[in-house]
Amino acid sequence: MPILTDFQFSGFTKYLIQEGLLTESDATIHSQEAQKKNIPLLSYLVTNKIVDSKTVATKASMGYGVPFLDLDAIDLRSLPTNLISEKLIRKHRVLPLFIRGKTLFIAQSDPTNLLAIDEINFQIRLHPETILVEENKLAKAIEIALEAVDTSMADLLDEDLENLDISGGVDDAAIATVDTDIDDAPIVRFVNKILLDAIKKGASDIHMEPYEKNFRIRFRADGMLYQVASPPSNISSRIISRVKVMAKMDIAERRVPQDGRIKMSLSKHRAIDFRVNSCPTLFGEKVVLRILDPTSAQIGIEKLGFEPEQEQLFLHAINRPYGMVLVTGPTGSGKTVTLYTGLNLLNSIECNICTAEDPVEITVEGINQVNMNVKAGLTFANALRAFLRQDPDIIMVGEIRDLETAEIAVKAAQTGHLVLSTLHTNDAPQTLNRLMQMGVEPFNIVSAVILIMAQRLARRLCEHCKKPANFPDNILLSAGFKEEELRTLKIFSPGSCEHCTNGYKGRVGIYQVMTISENMRSLILEGGNAMQLAELSKSEGINDLRASGLNKIRMGITSLEEIDRVTKE
Repeated sequence: MPILTDFQFSGFTKYLIQEGLLTESDATIHSQEAQKKNIPLLSYLVTNKIVDSKTVATKASMGYGVPFLDLDAIDLRSLPTNLISEKLIRKHRVLPLFIRGKTLFIAQSDPTNLLAIDEINFQIRLHPETILVEENKLAKAIEIALEAVDTSMADLLDEDLENLDISGGVDDAAIATVDTDIDDAPIVRFVNKILLDAIKKGASDIHMEPYEKNFRIRFRADGMLYQVASPPSNISSRIISRVKVMAKMDIAERRVPQDGRIKMSLSKHRAIDFRVNSCPTLFGEKVVLRILDPTSAQIGIEKLGFEPEQEQLFLHAINRPYGMVLVTGPTGSGKTVTLYTGLNLLNSIECNICTAEDPVEITVEGINQVNMNVKAGLTFANALRAFLRQDPDIIMVGEIRDLETAEIAVKAAQTGHLVLSTLHTNDAPQTLNRLMQMGVEPFNIVSAVILIMAQRLARRLCEHCKKPANFPDNILLSAGFKEEELRTLKIFSPGSCEHCTNGYKGRVGIYQVMTISENMRSLILEGGNAMQLAELSKSEGINDLRASGLNKIRMGITSLEEIDRVTKE
């Protein structure tokens, strides 16, 4: 095999070709695909099983004269990860292993990444040395090691619960005189424990609800609410007041709803924001805390739950230079995470991205995010007008709520900008009708909208305890399965174990991804209704939410009961 010049390929790609692990043509194709997904080539190759991770690592170890280590042989939770910033670890996919004298040995899967060595050397006073590891094990090890740095409930003593680093979200002037009872150590510890428990259990919301004779605290995890505590009702006001103080809300005002924010620093590597809202009820104030974890938008597009063809349609649409991409679904269906996953793929130094949200839930470096403030006159429409005077490439609108916002967004999509936004409709075809009902002209819709995506979130079956399920044929046929697949069909139902909640752990997206075809454009211009659009999309091979849900059942990801719950009309 001829040796390639640096002009054609460089670094580790060149080495893989020389070793016969990759051809030149394959290297070009896979490099383009990896670039589209904004991931390193080696990670793409290993994830898609194009090359074997261990073969690459052992060959590179011999070829470059770098020692090889199996990460399974070390304790990932005791590594000196605090020596290097999390940003640098994730950027260069490196992991500090141990120190010998003045040398820090770091795990790498790409021995040609000398920039990582230089940046680490600049950041710390130790000399970094590379140890080669397998790419797939390195990716998992980084997550485990960084997670171990974060404080967990099991590591916290009573005094730690009192001294967590917590700050509020508004000016201190908003606080009334604080009752000393609110700062009692038991109340402080209890509230901090509730917040930390919610984070540990992966909850998205905390509900604190006072009633006449009891006080209930519930978590929402994987979309379902369940009770976690029932403190004495006579201390409910003290607990609520403590939360309001933490959120920098006025504790003297109990007659009207209030909003606030809490920032909790779990470690120097991880901070969690809580969006807090209070609402007066018959027996006191109910408080709901929405947990905003910035890492939720960095999960990677491959983990959202797209089927392969749906993922390709979505990636193709967001990589278009202009047009409108709409995501639709009810509150809590994961629309924001989907949009931010797309924005993270597009976020680069060459791209000007602006977002208008109410409120901003996920903060991302490199994206210009604007919080709506209707009282001050900052609406979606006003923000969009401002964006168009600031030379944007990509605009994200939190929600299209009225004709004014819709018209400006459509104009932006028609004049060379990529516009991402959300609407509240049941499925993709209804979204087009919703825009027409708002007053957007059909010819503007067909010239601007390029893709509409409806989505729901279904709970994942726990891999540790899911069990085979037996349903009568008539039930399976009525659910939507075909008669010819019943013999080989394997369906699972939830079990129960210590690793999950009622047999489920985590959630997965169920999607209907609808591109606007020429036939669909013609039907829109003719004034077609949602039912006609749905029939046309089905005839063009587009899976609706129910069909996508049945695919998740076939794959053993979720249960028939769960798909019935999230896709029933």
